[in-house]
Amino acid sequence: MAGWSYPDLSLEDLLKAVKGFIEMVNLASGYQSSGRIAHWDSLNINKALQWALFLQDVMRDLSSSDDYRDSLEELDTALCEMASHPSFPQGIAHVSSKVLSKARDFMLEHLISAFPLRDGHLKALLTANVEMDYHMHQKTDGRSLNGYFETLMCNTSRNDFINERNFLMEESINSSPNSSPSGQADDSISCGFSLFTAHTLERRQLTISLISSAETGLDVLSSGLRDLYEREDNNALNVKVKHTTNFMTEERPIGSVAWNSWKSRNLTYLLDKRTIRLVSGASLLFSAPKSQWIQVFQRIDLSSQTEDSLCEIVELLLLGCVADRWSSLIDRLMLSFCEFVTNSRLSNEVHSLVLRGCRNFCCREEIMNSKVNGIIEYLEVFLHNRLYLLWELSPVLAAFAIPSWSNLFRKYLTELDAQVIGDFSLTRSYNSTKERKEHKECDVAERIWCLHVCHVGGSDIESASFST
Repeated sequence: MAGWSYPDLSLEDLLKAVKGFIEMVNLASGYQSSGRIAHWDSLNINKALQWALFLQDVMRDLSSSDDYRDSLEELDTALCEMASHPSFPQGIAHVSSKVLSKARDFMLEHLISAFPLRDGHLKALLTANVEMDYHMHQKTDGRSLNGYFETLMCNTSRNDFINERNFLMEESINSSPNSSPSGQADDSISCGFSLFTAHTLERRQLTISLISSAETGLDVLSSGLRDLYEREDNNALNVKVKHTTNFMTEERPIGSVAWNSWKSRNLTYLLDKRTIRLVSGASLLFSAPKSQWIQVFQRIDLSSQTEDSLCEIVELLLLGCVADRWSSLIDRLMLSFCEFVTNSRLSNEVHSLVLRGCRNFCCREEIMNSKVNGIIEYLEVFLHNRLYLLWELSPVLAAFAIPSWSNLFRKYLTELDAQVIGDFSLTRSYNSTKERKEHKECDVAERIWCLHVCHVGGSDIESASFST
């Protein structure tokens, strides 16, 4: 390899410029490193766009000649090494010369995607775009200001309609991390800043509209499921635990009413808007290396947290274990069908899963998943003397999220066994005098049913689907 040969700028200086660009992109996302909201005025946006335009011009020069091919390869190697650093922002870890060749659009995309898009920020963004376009217009075209607006209006009128079908097709084409946010935008076009911003704002608004429609449909579905299980719950198993009787040894089949009630109640949790948002947040949080996300929890003063706050922490950790396979978990629960089996049979089959060890493909996949391993290791420490927190969460979450190979799974089963015989010692907080209500027999049975659906029911079918 010939090495760096670009005469106008050294590789070291270019990397410094890229680091400055990355810092600006972070701020353009709407927040400072401290977590406070970042405020942008038109002057700073103008500077950020000029910085992006500089990098874009350098990338264009490097790509314009085969003489700089080795320089581009050396730059990509250096960028890859930079992105591999633990403190590098994971959201832009795909940075490359190809991404920097569209640095202007990349910066604008982040400035527009800031949430929430406040009025002051939008005004500053539009002002900076017009100023940049007018400056570029003066350099390339000697026409007056009226000529600039004629060009802007002409280009806008040709592209003033984006239907949903084309939008979705464009999003699927541009879903690759290295693809340009602007698709096939021509940098030579007049008013490029303003036009790209207008189109991106239009796509953003359409996205919000689609999300709003999806949320409305989700609310209707969740409401229907909630009404269903509330009606059926009155007829479901509703007998308190009898401390003198081990109900798991009774040959009492689970009726369709109880089965459907459990299924609809747990589906309601999986499809709830709050749950979906937590899944999205967990997916983002745990996409970072363990050394980064664990710092978030280490900064929390656990001694000052309420029980509800501790439950939310556990819920977020459990959701992090299943965020990548959320849709398949919903499918699995949906496909479960009523079997007139006894509680004792479900319990025995779940316990035998632990005794025979992990043999199915999915379990082996979980063992090899370093992200899940890291979360479970942290949870096992976090839930020491706090195992009662699992009882405050949805049964389906604990069943789906806790891997059957883990020590936490065995502790959870041990707690279920204790509930069966009426030992509620583990469901009390050692630091609280608040009396916890005794869980009903149907609650214990529901949790065992969820474990069976997740770890036993349909495992052969699922293993076959993975192996094909």
